[in-house]
Amino acid sequence: MREFQEWIEAYYRNRGWHDFDIFVRIGFLAEETGEVARAIRALEIGRDRPDETTGNDEENKQALTEELGDVLGNVVVIANQYNIELEDIFTAHKDKLLNRYQAGDSK
Repeated sequence: MREFQEWIEAYYRNRGWHDFDIFVRIGFLAEETGEVARAIRALEIGRDRPDETTGNDEENKQALTEELGDVLGNVVVIANQYNIELEDIFTAHKDKLLNRYQAGDSK
C-alpha cells in the first residue's frame, strides 16, 4: 500500500496534478464517484441514453475497474496532502466497523 501511495504522489506531482487546491480535488473525487455510479448502472441495468454506447459485461466491468481506480487515486492524493497512510485509513475503518457492530450483529 505504501508503495502505491508513493507512486501516486510521484505520478501526480510529475504531471502537476498534485498541487490542485483541496476543494478542486474534492470536485474531481465527486466527478469520479459519479462515473462509478454510471459504470455500475451500465453493469446492472444497461445504458439508457441514446448517446451512450452499450458494452458487454466484460467491457462494463473494466470501465468500473478504471473508475474505481480514479476514485482511489483521488483518495490517495487527499490522504497524501494530510500525511495520512492508506494503512491507517484501512485500520481505522476496520476498527470503526468492528466497534460499531458487534460480532453476530447483522444490523
